[in-house]
Amino acid sequence: MSAPFGKFFLPGPTEVLPEILAAQNRPMVGHRGKETEDLLAAVAPSLRSVFRTQQPVIISTSSATGLMEAAIRNGVRNKVLCLVNGAFSQRFADIARACGKELEVAKAELGETFEADQVRELAGKSGADAVTLVHSESATGALNPVAEIAAAVRELPDVMVIVDGVTSVGGSPVETDSWGLDFVVTGSQKALALPPGLAFGVAAPRLLEKAKTIPGRGIYFDLVRYDEQIRENQTPYTPAVSLLYAVRAQLERIAAEGGIEARWARHDAMRTRVEAWAAERGPALGVAFLPRANRRSWTVSCLKLLNPAVQGSAVSKGMKGRGYVIASGYGKLKETTFRIGHMGDHTVGELDALLGVLGEVLGG
Repeated sequence: MSAPFGKFFLPGPTEVLPEILAAQNRPMVGHRGKETEDLLAAVAPSLRSVFRTQQPVIISTSSATGLMEAAIRNGVRNKVLCLVNGAFSQRFADIARACGKELEVAKAELGETFEADQVRELAGKSGADAVTLVHSESATGALNPVAEIAAAVRELPDVMVIVDGVTSVGGSPVETDSWGLDFVVTGSQKALALPPGLAFGVAAPRLLEKAKTIPGRGIYFDLVRYDEQIRENQTPYTPAVSLLYAVRAQLERIAAEGGIEARWARHDAMRTRVEAWAAERGPALGVAFLPRANRRSWTVSCLKLLNPAVQGSAVSKGMKGRGYVIASGYGKLKETTFRIGHMGDHTVGELDALLGVLGEVLGG
């Protein structure tokens, strides 16, 4: 409970500053009263800035998976093309199947990304009315070129672009409106560095118009209802009011840092620092980046272990013994990689300290 800030580098949940945690410690208020409406009105402009959108930002008391399901139920009429390059992009396919949608799954190798020309061809042949993809695949640290992919998909008539921005929104550029994203979602516990429990999403007008024509889109995740309510500074169902106080405090911190662009720049500097460390120390330590250059997440670095005798779980355990928390690989990559979540309110200085200890754990 008394551990100093700057030791917890999971790819989520992210370490939360004490003052942000403390912001939740306020008396309860009625969630249909003026206090909550004022609170939602206060955070609305800053949330739009984070997503780079003029649309209202939906707030759901759920994990991001909830709004991923909402995107499928509201944005897919018949068939969806799911671009899968890791465990978290696979989640969209699992949700679509569970919701009874026809789906086609296109797969890339773990650590690889999709490219615009490839997706243009896949989407054109699929006959799908929506395409899903993850921006920053936190299982592999790969960063899909969403802007280029979205532009390619939007060449097709009425095909929705649905994006998991869970580990990109708030930590790397996401231009919801100018990139033409029909739905993008993140969770509170990632680059926004808030406690878990909230999901934030933006639905473009054309997705909302489509949703109105789709039966069976559900109750709790009816995006039309969410959009109507947030425009009145309300939520359809009981919000996590205490968490909203933390949201307000964190958005004020982001503004004080210099706005979302400054936050992006700090995350870019952390990614660049890991790249430099891996280039300099990696050959001797037996590690290298899994994704190729220019396709690496700004918030999660996934490093592969070149020595088969060294396992990802052993690396994370060794770091824990030194007081640091990082993650081993995910799924099929569990023992062949490890991951550093450098997102939220971490600094390059804190990351430097971690990398120094990591070198010792790896035997350098």
